[in-house]
Amino acid sequence: MLAQQLFIPNGKITFEKKINMVRALSELGLSDDVKASMTKYKSNNWDLYFDRSRSIYKAQKKDDNDDDLMYFMSPGESTNQLYADYTNKTRVLKKNLMGDDYLLKDTIPKINWKIMHDIRIISGYECRKAIGRINDTVYVVAFYTDEILLRGGPEGFSGLPGMILGLAIPRLNTTWFATKVEAFTNFNNEIQPPTKGKRAETDRELKKLIELFTRYNGNKNEKPEEILKTIYGFVL
Repeated sequence: MLAQQLFIPNGKITFEKKINMVRALSELGLSDDVKASMTKYKSNNWDLYFDRSRSIYKAQKKDDNDDDLMYFMSPGESTNQLYADYTNKTRVLKKNLMGDDYLLKDTIPKINWKIMHDIRIISGYECRKAIGRINDTVYVVAFYTDEILLRGGPEGFSGLPGMILGLAIPRLNTTWFATKVEAFTNFNNEIQPPTKGKRAETDRELKKLIELFTRYNGNKNEKPEEILKTIYGFVL
């Protein structure tokens, strides 16, 4: 295909986010009968709009009465968005916390990747495997293609020599894989930083957000830097 003979500067990628519910809920000690009656996987779709230097990642809209939405997405997750400016190495995360949307600005986190020799075809693109680590101990498996110029990916993951089209976090029993790539399409109007939400930019605003988050989650012993890591983490 022509789209795969040229380097792709812009477009839209649809990702399917899938979680293995049986494994995710195994810690609850469910009986075999309950596990057998469960839907093994729950999934929803996210869109990544991108050009040569920017991207925005957000969930596709779903019916509020959809069972998958009720059981699979955490409250407010459907409004989460992540805008990234790779030239300036900054991003704006719109994240629902405690029922309110917040706009969180920070730098794009750096991930140390180890590129492997394994190759996998995803949505028609040849992708190379890489392994990285977040939060010190959580391993991430990614598959990227160098046919798409932007070094980005779903959930805010980036830093590989091309676009990440496949992602897996075994500890979270969750995967993200591209199901559709709309190449060479201009989405300039979509690739804009989110503007609606409470801002948390100053030290005072961050301190207040940490206090609210600690009270909401009931973990008063957690260190502020660990709380910020949770708040500013990926879109997850």
